[in-house]
Amino acid sequence: MLPIISGGHSTYQDTFVSDFSIYYPEPFVLSKQTWNTIIEFWHLDLSLTDTFMQEYYSKFGPVPRTPSCMLRSYLLSIKLKVTSITVWVSMLKECPLYAILSGFPANDTPGIGTFYDFFDRMWLSDSNNLSPNERFVKSKVKKGKKHGDKTPTNTGTISSRLLPFLVRNPIKCNHSFGLIFKLYQHQFLDISVTNKLIDPSHLAIAGDGTPVRTAARIRRKRICNCKENGILKCNCKRLFSQPDCNGGWDSSRDCYFNGYHLYMFVASDSHSDLPIFPLLERASRHDMLSFLHSFFAMKSYLPQFKVEKMLLDSAMDAFPVYDYCRKQGITPFIDLHKTNNGNYIYKDDFTLDKDGVPICKMGLRMYHDGIEKAKHRAKFRCPKADRNKGCFCKTPCSDAKYGRTVHTQLKDDPRLINIPPRDSKEWKKEYDRRTSVERSNKREKEDYKLEGGRHRSSKMWYCRLYAIMMLQHLDAWEMPSV
Repeated sequence: MLPIISGGHSTYQDTFVSDFSIYYPEPFVLSKQTWNTIIEFWHLDLSLTDTFMQEYYSKFGPVPRTPSCMLRSYLLSIKLKVTSITVWVSMLKECPLYAILSGFPANDTPGIGTFYDFFDRMWLSDSNNLSPNERFVKSKVKKGKKHGDKTPTNTGTISSRLLPFLVRNPIKCNHSFGLIFKLYQHQFLDISVTNKLIDPSHLAIAGDGTPVRTAARIRRKRICNCKENGILKCNCKRLFSQPDCNGGWDSSRDCYFNGYHLYMFVASDSHSDLPIFPLLERASRHDMLSFLHSFFAMKSYLPQFKVEKMLLDSAMDAFPVYDYCRKQGITPFIDLHKTNNGNYIYKDDFTLDKDGVPICKMGLRMYHDGIEKAKHRAKFRCPKADRNKGCFCKTPCSDAKYGRTVHTQLKDDPRLINIPPRDSKEWKKEYDRRTSVERSNKREKEDYKLEGGRHRSSKMWYCRLYAIMMLQHLDAWEMPSV
């Protein structure tokens, strides 16, 4: 039969108080850290989970566990850094506090199968993975030549082909993690927006990819008869236990790994580095591919979010990305790639430096002298000129007392010419916030043990990833004391 929903979150709070007083008559023996966790989950309202998941339960059979209690219990296990469902089920039986805080009677806690049935209901697909288990073996990706170099690829060609295609063909919101995202959006992301931790109408996002290791090696086996026929090396399909994972190059550690490539978007202007939207790609994918796929997927799932600033690393330094941002009214803050910078002739007699600053005939960088946002241009003046005394240059390039001025137009080269200019304090201050996505990824991987799941399906990895993101929002909320 369907889950019995009675009273919502207030009923959970009343039940917790009555059961807690029975098992813990002296509450002050608990540590301060334990009380902080109790306060967070005491105020965490997950009643919408019961409403959203009502249709995914059968009308026949025994009474199931309340979906909100199952989700609360799973969040509590990750909060306590428990990476195994089997271990967590044992802890629920041994510690009455964990059962009561989850919303279960202390003498009646769910088993291992109950948790995995709950995960099946949150995953809107009959298959546990996004790709079929049978696929061809992918060749090993190339590694970078120097420390910190990513997998070499032509980002300009990729973006020029894929970006227009995604603009013409928007990504549909029919992903298998759709229900998980719905639970996350309505009960955590929207609450952070209500608490004014995120401004959806003036959003600044930072994006970055990070490797997620799922196994030491790729597990696959033959399904053809080539070996029996004497062919030891063939190009036939193999049966993969994790078809959505493959091998990739970890540029930060200079080593290969097997797993996913997690691309995360974070609200860079939030004080708590709050995550907004993630996507798990194959490890072999370059950052440019993951960025484009994740960004347009985020636009489909969060159409009400108006992106005004986008902070990215040098892997997204491609002209089509700048051109798209200019047309959409997005201010890009993208680090330039180390190669192919400078020596760009601008307006016949000036050269643009590697950060877009004009260089005069004497080889001097010109001074930044304001922005004209209405005309989409920046103004630079002669470095040897003085407003009162004129130009001190021996060979002045202008008769004006103010000296030679140059206006750099955004439309001429949106890659090198930015508003604000790259040499300004405003640009550097804004781009420094890109580290927010790195801090967010660190919290997910180190503080909440994302890679410790040891799962074998994309279903479980998405459940764990979104549960960690829910806790990141929960930690950012100001909770009143009990």
